Amino acid sequence: MKLKPVNSISGIAPSDFIRDYLKKGQPVIIKDFISPESACWKKWSYDYFKEIAGDEMISVYGKEEESRDRAASAPVGKMTFAEYLNLITKEPTELRLFLFDLLKLRPELKKDVIYNDVTGGKVLQWLPYMFFGGEGSSTRNHFDIDMSHVFISQFQGVKKIWLFPNNQSDLMYKLPYNFHSIANPKFSSLEEYPALRLLNGYEAEIHPGDTLYMPAGWWHYIQYATEGYSISVRALPSSFSEKLKGARNLFITRYFDDTMRKIFKDKWFDYKIQTAKVRANRAMKKYK
Repeated sequence: MKLKPVNSISGIAPSDFIRDYLKKGQPVIIKDFISPESACWKKWSYDYFKEIAGDEMISVYGKEEESRDRAASAPVGKMTFAEYLNLITKEPTELRLFLFDLLKLRPELKKDVIYNDVTGGKVLQWLPYMFFGGEGSSTRNHFDIDMSHVFISQFQGVKKIWLFPNNQSDLMYKLPYNFHSIANPKFSSLEEYPALRLLNGYEAEIHPGDTLYMPAGWWHYIQYATEGYSISVRALPSSFSEKLKGARNLFITRYFDDTMRKIFKDKWFDYKIQTAKVRANRAMKKYK
């Protein structure tokens, strides 16, 4: 597996960003996507979050290996938001918050963030999500079901993100009718999953103030190097084919998979694993 560092930019005009990155599907770290004048940089902290929303009950997520047959992993427990923040600041933990909607619970927080929309108005600023994680936690390797462009901004701590273009899906042992792989690019055995050797992608390390642009359909494996949190916003897919694929994923594919899993149970998952391996072996031959 080969990983190249993701380049960084700042002060780019929307027309240049659209031409050089959005249309080309080229990942990049944007240094000024969240304006330094935003109130969040001085106002937000774990103590502040505990003060305004500490009593909220939240669902926490752990390792995703046990949910490989599902489009989304199920939560492993519940606790108050304050209890979770105390946990991640105290010690490393695999527990994460997934698509946590603090900005919906406390909509006044949206006013604290000023976006430098490098897309010229394509970013859906009204649809932000927050992601929290403890040191050592990670998400499984996946691409987003709706095929949107994603801008993930780091506010606390450090994340490492591995990125791979969608045309390498077979090499990652993508499960049919799902949007994640059965192989973990960091920990899976190369003897069991030899196609991982041929992956060619990028590695980004984002710190507070950094925003990673992830093009539509790109795979990403996210690792929390420290505890921390981020906000992601999206821009709709650029091409008609990406929009069509995103709509099909949202409204047809995932429901078809749910139905087949209920009918055939483990046989359906076994079929998908075998199909993923066959496709990976076929993809390897193309590289020889």
